[in-house]
Amino acid sequence: MPPVLFEIKNNIAFVTLNRPEKFNSFNREMALLLQKHLDECAADQDVRCVFITGEGKAFSAGQDLSELTGDEPMGIDRILSEHYNPVITKIRNLPKPVVAAVNGVAAGAGANIALCCDVVLAAQSASFIQAFSKIGLIPDSGGTFFLPRLIGWQKASAMMMLADKIPAAEAERIGMIYKVFSDENFLEECTKIAGTLAQLPTEGLALTKQALNHSLDSSLEAQLLKEDELQRKAADTYDYNEGVQAFLEKRKPVFKGK
Repeated sequence: MPPVLFEIKNNIAFVTLNRPEKFNSFNREMALLLQKHLDECAADQDVRCVFITGEGKAFSAGQDLSELTGDEPMGIDRILSEHYNPVITKIRNLPKPVVAAVNGVAAGAGANIALCCDVVLAAQSASFIQAFSKIGLIPDSGGTFFLPRLIGWQKASAMMMLADKIPAAEAERIGMIYKVFSDENFLEECTKIAGTLAQLPTEGLALTKQALNHSLDSSLEAQLLKEDELQRKAADTYDYNEGVQAFLEKRKPVFKGK
């Protein structure tokens, strides 16, 4: 079986990290295949939402440390520049919503890949760990960028230094993730949310994502200008016209993602 499973169904691309015997820890093959599938999702107009989850008990335990040891170890710099940094960049630049369905433990880079997604959902039994300090490393894969913005400087700093295990319910309470579902209903509820996103105006969602990305390093004045630019693009889409017409006609809109 490939280390990443990929299936498109009902305009949703289901991307499943598939090394359950290794708690879906990343090796080179897995990282490059995930990048390939993200590129395919970006290019395929039939894909209107991307759904990333893990097979088995974990979402992802982060880096497979065996790649860092042995006769021909990979350097940290190469792992970051060729594996994780492109994954984070592709997710943030993907012109479609990306859902992280965290089914189990998400540790290290696995946690930060989840947290960079547009909508982060978790099973009740899932947890998040910034595990880097346990082996003398710093949080990577965008962790030092996204986590302080999600939960504040102090909590992020403490989590990164102490490597606390954060249960899913606590992650939801502090705003790290969107929602938690029971283990029994997890997949069904996550798929419903992905299905909703897949039927919304995809271009509008993509432009919303662009606006949020821009806001991470922007002044108010620059952000207002960006909103003006992107709103004009949104108003030029089929789905905007369909949404307005449906509102006036008091009917449910049928968006095409265009």
